[in-house]
Amino acid sequence: MQSHSFRFAERGGAIFSPWSTVLLLALESSEVIGLRVAKLVGGGVDAQHEAHLIVSEKVDAVFEVSARLMSGATVINVINQFREQVAANARRLSAEN
Repeated sequence: MQSHSFRFAERGGAIFSPWSTVLLLALESSEVIGLRVAKLVGGGVDAQHEAHLIVSEKVDAVFEVSARLMSGATVINVINQFREQVAANARRLSAEN
């Protein structure tokens, strides 16, 4: 859902502070949360699938972040990876609506 994406910060390169990246993740995540809540409210098999996906993504994220940080990844690198995953979820959920 490119129109609601906050990817503009990536064009600026190093001029954005790490806090800007965190803020963008929060804004982008709120879009996905809204899309997911709408899907869950609809009920049915799709809602059950989405609920399972939400939980499995969170469990996977704990292990992924731990492994990446232990292998030397920076916090900003990890946050940018989350932003990519959030963007993929936004595209998927937007296409389903």
